[in-house]
Parts: sequence; structure tokens; C-alpha cells
Amino acid sequence: MIYCVEDDANVRDIEVYALRSTGFEAEGVEGGAELFAALKKTPAELIILDVMLPGEDGLEILKKLRLNAATRSVPVIMATARGEEYDKINGLDSGADDYLVKPFGMMEMVSRVRAVLRRSNPERTERAMEFHGITIDPASHRVTANGREVTLTLKEFDLLQVFVNNRGKVFSRESLLETVWKYDYTGDARTVDVHIRRLREKIERNPAQPEFIFTKWGVGYYFTDKD
Repeated sequence: MIYCVEDDANVRDIEVYALRSTGFEAEGVEGGAELFAALKKTPAELIILDVMLPGEDGLEILKKLRLNAATRSVPVIMATARGEEYDKINGLDSGADDYLVKPFGMMEMVSRVRAVLRRSNPERTERAMEFHGITIDPASHRVTANGREVTLTLKEFDLLQVFVNNRGKVFSRESLLETVWKYDYTGDARTVDVHIRRLREKIERNPAQPEFIFTKWGVGYYFTDKD
């Protein structure tokens, strides 16, 4: 279980959504009290901990985690809007394993989670996903489609992974922007359409008649769930 400790409900929900969309078990909690109550029920594989929490801040919570034998070795990624070097050093010196500076993209967060988990548990490997002729290897970032290797950009790879992990679920442009781009992305939502078109051109036999990524007109996009 990955816990996201964040007092902003919108940010917390997006973090949890991004992690679940990429295959992780995740729960969001508002602060330290809720985190420690949750840990009694379900141990953590990793914790994403906001620094600027009301009341007990993230650094105080981190110190408690490191003093507790049950949570001493749980990887912790600190998240904060303060990007000064001193703040990063303070967090890392307090026992954090990595640091995210807001605003950060959700896929950057997921990538850092994967990297920290690999470092903390070298034997942990992510399985390649296979579905109807498409193979996605998260560890090597390699994709094969219809028997040939295709080269995807980082955003194309992230989009494909979100789709395959949520087959049959319709994503609006806005939800894809929140998950794959930054949660506060303010650019043109049509950038999603461009990336979907390019992804279809690379993985579909006939992009004009897709087998995998479909459009639900007026709503968004989804990846086929047909076996």
C-alpha cells in the first residue's frame, strides 16, 4: 500500500488516482493522525508525505516514522511547494528517500515511486504487461505491437500504460491531463488528441479503424476491454 499524506483533498485525490491508474494500491490521508491509524491496519510499501501540513508538519511525521521500528525502513518521498536547496537537504537529512517539488507531474511522481521502490527492494520487479499483441515493459520502457518494437515518447508511453491498466474505462481529456501531465496543467486540452493520434499511428494496424484506443464522442477515450 502507498499512502499519500496531503491536506489538499483535490491534490490528494489526483495522486491516489494516478497511482491506482498505473497499477499501485494507494490510499489518501489528510495528516499524521490518519496516517498512523491507517498503518495499524495496513502496512505501507511507500509513503508520499507533504511537508506543509497544518498542525503536525511532514518533517515531524517523518521523524516519528523513523523512530518507530515498524515504519523505520518504509521509503518516504517528501512533497512540498518549497524548492529551496535548504528545504530539500533538511528533508533528506531527516530520513526522506526522495523529494518532489510542487507543482509536479503525476507521471513524474509515479516514476519516482518506482525508482525509490527499486532502490529499497532490488528484487522487486515490475512485470511486463501483455494484451492482444501489445507488450509493455515498464522496467525497460519498451513496447512491442503486432510483433514489432515501437518507439514511444515518455508521454505516449505513460498514456498507453494508463489505458492498459484501466481497460474499458473512459477518460476525459481533463482527467488524462491531470494524470499524465501536471495536475494544474493550463495548456490546450487538445494536446491529448495529438498524443492519442500519434499513439494510434504507432500501435494500431490501421489508425483509421483502431483495435485498441477508441473514442467515445463527447466524452473521451478508452482502451478496449474485449478479450
